[in-house]
Amino acid sequence: MAVNTTPEAPLPVGEVSRLIGGWIDRLGAVWVEGQITQLSRRPGAGVVFLTLRDPSYDISVSVTCYRQVFEAVADVVSEGARVVVLAKPEWYAPRGQLSLRAAEIRPVGVGELLARLEQLKKALAREGLFAPERKKPLPFLPQLVGLVCGRASAAERDVLENARHRWPAVRFEVRNVAVQGVHAVPQVVQAVKELDALDDVDVIIVARGGGSVEDLLPFSDEQLIRTVAQCRTPVVSAIGHEPDNPLLDHVADLRASTPTDAAKKVVPDVGEEYERVRLLRDRARRCVAALVDREERGLAQALARPSIQDPHRMIDMRADQVADLLDRARRCLRHQLDRADSELSHTHARVVALSPAATLKRGYAVLQRADGHAVRDPGEVTAGEALRARVSEGEFSVRVDT
Repeated sequence: MAVNTTPEAPLPVGEVSRLIGGWIDRLGAVWVEGQITQLSRRPGAGVVFLTLRDPSYDISVSVTCYRQVFEAVADVVSEGARVVVLAKPEWYAPRGQLSLRAAEIRPVGVGELLARLEQLKKALAREGLFAPERKKPLPFLPQLVGLVCGRASAAERDVLENARHRWPAVRFEVRNVAVQGVHAVPQVVQAVKELDALDDVDVIIVARGGGSVEDLLPFSDEQLIRTVAQCRTPVVSAIGHEPDNPLLDHVADLRASTPTDAAKKVVPDVGEEYERVRLLRDRARRCVAALVDREERGLAQALARPSIQDPHRMIDMRADQVADLLDRARRCLRHQLDRADSELSHTHARVVALSPAATLKRGYAVLQRADGHAVRDPGEVTAGEALRARVSEGEFSVRVDT
């Protein structure tokens, strides 16, 4: 519960320490798992001191136990061993220090570790971290390769020597880290993150030589697995030998059976590429030669045709036909024009013969009333009505007498 304090009414350090101790006492005994990083067994002392560390995080806690509690597992537990401890948290008020008082210590066996790894593997697989569609393809020729390995290790030597033997121009960005023990996981995670943040790094290799199941445990740590799953750079796992199969192999974009195999899979062989280029060049040359030969044969066949050897022959053959057709067309057109002229003359004669003007020329006249209508019947006019008489050469006025 929160304690009400003010600048005017603060709590003494002793009271704060007492309250913290009271809160810790309420937790009771708990089972704690970790890795022993420091072990102190002073001769004649009745208490054994050790430090228990979480291998996935940079967190440690002090543990004390009576000698008889530790002697029960002294033959199978040493520094670096993973253990499960039944302990009660204790608060040492004078120094303000938290520790665990162990009542029982149990070593974590290989079988139990493997069972836990299998459970973690299934849980991560359900999240899709091992799905094939998440795998990123490796570049054909990486310009800069990131390498995470132990300092001056055989794995580092194998990767560098084999890669440079295959492609001398390849460059490496190496991060030397602890590959086993309590510091392995945070250092490997930090190295992978640093290399992934470099834009020039095209692929990352995490390499380690062979070892026992306990030695390879850092490469099955959940924090490392999730870090690799979030990398934007392709990651190659090269841990141990062929039978070794840490969880890193499943989340990595490519698994190599050994560090040497990783170098072969990441960097192409310059000799093989030269040979492949030579074969492709020869194949291209043969294809071009075959194409040229085929086109030359086709050209020769085309030149052997009569139309190509004497290109004017066809024109000469068609020239007489064109002249005949042109003469025939002219005769037909002239005949049609003559016939049309004759028809036009006959039609013109008929039109002239039937024209009212022709009738007037023969001495006839047309009488028209004042409104312009022609007089056709004597009954249409009255005595004294003025009319217009139209003849061939003009017109004049007349008047009706009777």
